Amino acid sequence: MFRLALLLFVIIGASTAGILIVAALVAGLDTQTPIIIASALGFALAVPISYLVASKLA
Repeated sequence: MFRLALLLFVIIGASTAGILIVAALVAGLDTQTPIIIASALGFALAVPISYLVASKLA
C-alpha cells in the first residue's frame, strides 16, 4: 500500500499544489511568498489525502 500511496502522491500533490496556487493568484496574492506557501501547503495536504485514497483502493 505504501508504493501505491507514493504513486498517488505524485499526482495528488501536483494537483493540490496547483489548485492552491491558482486560488492564491485569483485572490490577488501574486508575490513570491504566498505562492511558495500555497505550493508547500498543497504538498503537505497531499500526504494524508494520498494515504486515504490508497487505503480505499487497496
